[in-house]
Amino acid sequence: MKKSVERTLVVAVTLAVLAAGAGAYAWSGLYDIGADAPHWKPTYALLETLRDRSIHARAGDLAMPDLDDPQRILKGAGQYAAMCTGCHLAPGMRDSEIRPGLYPQPPDLSQQQVDPRAAFWVIKHGIKMSAMPAWGSSHDDAIIWSMVAFLRKLPGMTPVQYKAIVAKAPPDDDMDAGDDHPAAGHPGMGDMPGMAGTPPAQ
Repeated sequence: MKKSVERTLVVAVTLAVLAAGAGAYAWSGLYDIGADAPHWKPTYALLETLRDRSIHARAGDLAMPDLDDPQRILKGAGQYAAMCTGCHLAPGMRDSEIRPGLYPQPPDLSQQQVDPRAAFWVIKHGIKMSAMPAWGSSHDDAIIWSMVAFLRKLPGMTPVQYKAIVAKAPPDDDMDAGDDHPAAGHPGMGDMPGMAGTPPAQ
């Protein structure tokens, strides 16, 4: 019994010392919070694991609608053009004005397949300490699922195909889309302010 109490005390003291050390380090300002100062590799690996496991634990049981519905995909194309290309690019885009300065670097979703449930959860809830916002605060589940439906079709799409589907997409009712908005259903995508590398005319 005495040894058990001693072990518990040692563990408690050790944890208290570690917590105090972590607090002192945070307070010292020694940690460089700048986005242009990458994490150490073990830190990055730990954060990636934390992110992936957190998403998996929360997204695994989500019920999906019909993601092959053409109207849902079309709606998602307009949403993606209006909200996502600055960070996640589009077919024909090499980069954007904001993307090089983001850390971690957002994935190029025109080149990468996503898990539908994980994509829905991330779009809806965002990710802490990254540039990924929680779109669920301003968009309902149906709109987010439409974006997921489009994301499944995006990889491998040519710039011409992308431009055509965005031109046919309905306006983004959640944002004040004007006549020249890329998701307003007019020919051509227009130029997104502040963005470099918009897909060239073919």
